[in-house]
Amino acid sequence: MSYARTAMLLAGMTGLFLAIGYMLGGEGGMMIALMIALGMNVFSYWNSDKIVLRMHGAREVTPQTAPDFYKIVADLAKRADLPMPKVYIMENPQPNAFATGRNPENAAVAATTGLLQMLSREEVAGVMAHELAHVKNRDTLIMTITATIAGAISMLANFALFFGNSNDRNNPLGPIGAILIMFLAPMAAMVVQMLISRTREYEADRIGAEICGQPMWLASALNKLDKGASLIDNHAAENNPATAHLFIVNPLHKRKTDSLFSTHPNMENRINALKEMAQKQPMRRTSRSRIPSTDNEIKGPWG
Repeated sequence: MSYARTAMLLAGMTGLFLAIGYMLGGEGGMMIALMIALGMNVFSYWNSDKIVLRMHGAREVTPQTAPDFYKIVADLAKRADLPMPKVYIMENPQPNAFATGRNPENAAVAATTGLLQMLSREEVAGVMAHELAHVKNRDTLIMTITATIAGAISMLANFALFFGNSNDRNNPLGPIGAILIMFLAPMAAMVVQMLISRTREYEADRIGAEICGQPMWLASALNKLDKGASLIDNHAAENNPATAHLFIVNPLHKRKTDSLFSTHPNMENRINALKEMAQKQPMRRTSRSRIPSTDNEIKGPWG
């Protein structure tokens, strides 16, 4: 997906936010929504990564507190010619991970304890390479701002009934229109998230495989993550569904509405693409000395 198309989709999401403001409060409502949108975009640029990490209870780790995991990320960042990102661990049994940050110089990668417990060292490297690919492609700012705007649209839609029942003459909608906004606005925001996320996941898979040197490491990890995420609840993601597209695999499954719009590509297609890549394009092998290789290191404290 080109940056021009992504910019258009982000503009479309902002436009949706303004349209909801107009429908709820006329021109005055639209101006208020415009001011909120501008302030939110500026705030998101500087703080959205911190907000997302806080939402998911992520804690920063160091070479001292999580030596094995930190070393894997450091080695991969060096291979990708990227600055060392901040490294976080989320106390969450669901195996999953995401990257965030406004640019490569201010990036962060986060993995759940479930992921670190379930995957081998090679599979962890494949997942972290995927997340660093998002950083390298500068996807993280776009995807994190999208999560912030989508969350704001959902929140605004929740007030639709209140504004729709008001006697404000500037409100062009009655109660029925307000009900439509309450249901359709979050769905429209999810569609935009889906369009932004899906192609970027395929590209991050491809570049991540190049970074770690082995497409099958990531393919094997995705297979395990998909099965694990479908069975284990992620309460933080369920409470903040607008952030679901940040994760490497869809963290939502608990509610019936979670499957209406998936922000992630079909997992079988992603795995098949990596298998084809492994067959057609010989990859540079990663030195075993670059990834922890002893049993003690594998079972050592991830933090």
